[in-house]
Amino acid sequence: MSLNHTPVLLEEAIRYLDPKPGENFIDGTLGAGGHARAILEHTTPGGKLLAIDLDIKAIELAKNNLTEFADRVLYTNDNFKNLEKIANESEISEFDGILLDLGLSSMELNDEKRGFSFSKDSFLDMRFGSGGLTAADVINKYSENELIRIFKTYGEERHAKLIAAEIVRQRKIGKITTTNQLVNIIEKVYQGKARPKINVATKVFQALRIEVNGELENLKQVLPVALKILKKGGRLGVISFHSLEDRIVKEFFKKEAKDCLCPPQVPVCVCGHKVSLKILTKKVIIPSNKELINNPRSRSAKLRAAIKL
Repeated sequence: MSLNHTPVLLEEAIRYLDPKPGENFIDGTLGAGGHARAILEHTTPGGKLLAIDLDIKAIELAKNNLTEFADRVLYTNDNFKNLEKIANESEISEFDGILLDLGLSSMELNDEKRGFSFSKDSFLDMRFGSGGLTAADVINKYSENELIRIFKTYGEERHAKLIAAEIVRQRKIGKITTTNQLVNIIEKVYQGKARPKINVATKVFQALRIEVNGELENLKQVLPVALKILKKGGRLGVISFHSLEDRIVKEFFKKEAKDCLCPPQVPVCVCGHKVSLKILTKKVIIPSNKELINNPRSRSAKLRAAIKL
């Protein structure tokens, strides 16, 4: 199996990661292997890549797409939140760069059995891996207030309260288990109301995916670990697709680019914090007009990069 996969912000990511022959990298979100291929090409002949993905299907696909680099890639089916353990257990002793592409891959979006897409009727799953709660569990078991919180916080959905109330009403009649059932509920709420330019189900589906996979907490957990395991002079690049993800990366970089973190009113530093990185992207990097035309799914992508001091 192969897939025509277009990695987002590829040229920009490679420019800031600056991979060189013989260097070792981590791709914490392997997907179909688009970014991985570019890294491996630049690190030829001896550089190794630790390739991580929670989705076993993504790893199988990437293995097929990266066959010519088989002797230089270490594949790991795991969550990147476990990065320190994964790195310590690998045969690679030091890393020159780490890339995290937080986007949903085309393969996952197009898989009718996964429930990520509102354009195909399927079971409300939305898990990157195979364990834990499904989106159907969230929809049928969470309280109305919890649903409101998720839709507001992770989806920035303006009608979060109305959608949550309608979900609770409908699930009293019968379980909500398919994407079409959820879409119909959202469509019902939007009847007679101003509609956004995007599909009305977009934000709710996004919010559910983030909740199901613990995406924001995983990101908060992995960033300090990524910085810790990088060698001095190593580079970290993060491509995000959600304002909350980008904010987490931005604030982490901003914090680690400073020495003292004490409040201004404290005359002498008591925190002992030391600067650990230099921000390479003073302004967030977004796709070029050319990329937006060629790959409309890149429209919300943002890249931030830093170098370890």
